[in-house]
Amino acid sequence: MKDFEQKVVAITGAASGIGKALAAELGKRGALLALNDRDESALLQTCDELRAQNISVVHSAFDVSDQGAMNGFADLTLSTYGKVDVMVNNAGLGLGNYAFEEYDLDLFEKIMRVNFYGVLYGSRAFVPHLLRQKEAALVNVSSVFGLAGIAQVTAYCASKFAVNGLNQCLIQEYRNSPLTVHSVHPGGINTGITRNSLDYGPAHDLFHQKFLKLSPEYAARVIVRGMEKKKNRILIGAEARQLDWITRLMPVKGMRLINAIIERKRREAIAQSSSINI
Repeated sequence: MKDFEQKVVAITGAASGIGKALAAELGKRGALLALNDRDESALLQTCDELRAQNISVVHSAFDVSDQGAMNGFADLTLSTYGKVDVMVNNAGLGLGNYAFEEYDLDLFEKIMRVNFYGVLYGSRAFVPHLLRQKEAALVNVSSVFGLAGIAQVTAYCASKFAVNGLNQCLIQEYRNSPLTVHSVHPGGINTGITRNSLDYGPAHDLFHQKFLKLSPEYAARVIVRGMEKKKNRILIGAEARQLDWITRLMPVKGMRLINAIIERKRREAIAQSSSINI
């Protein structure tokens, strides 16, 4: 996409993290925004901040796993602006570390509903409208955990692998259309996904602090550059690039090494958390 002046951009999960940073970055570039988040209070605050900068914003608070509400979001965007040029499926939900045999399958399914079906519903609701434009973009946020299987993070990995798989299919399906599909794989981005996870706890937080070093604003700039360059695959951060390289060259031995490093960090976080709680 060459520029974003007067382009209509819809973003899910826009009350914080990468979604909020993207809204601010694209708003500064002249985009007209339609924003979603399940946290209505935080979403309203984000909208107020953007409007204070004379950025046009319409909003809708709902859970992206609600297909009807997602269709309503598309309708709201179209009725407000008359078109949509970019859809960013960014909303996501985290879960802690569990041995597979101990997983609460209700929680597993909730992660899939938000992280995968939310992206599926958003893509399906907006793609028909995006295809009407001379130039359009669908941005679906996966993860580095959509590139590599990590022990005890089965639900999150499965959901993000599913998003990656959906993206790869859509990239091929629309390669000769005006629509560019972008598969986004953030590395260690310091967002609120840990504290907003279904089972937030001190050990979970400390573990993620060891990896989450990059700012959401940095991630937003990388995504925007990727959109401008029409890159189908957008890797954010050195960790993402390294992990992508390892999984391509050493799909088995590389995964053992990565999991060994993560397990060591996890044990350190548990020990540190136990020390803090004493």
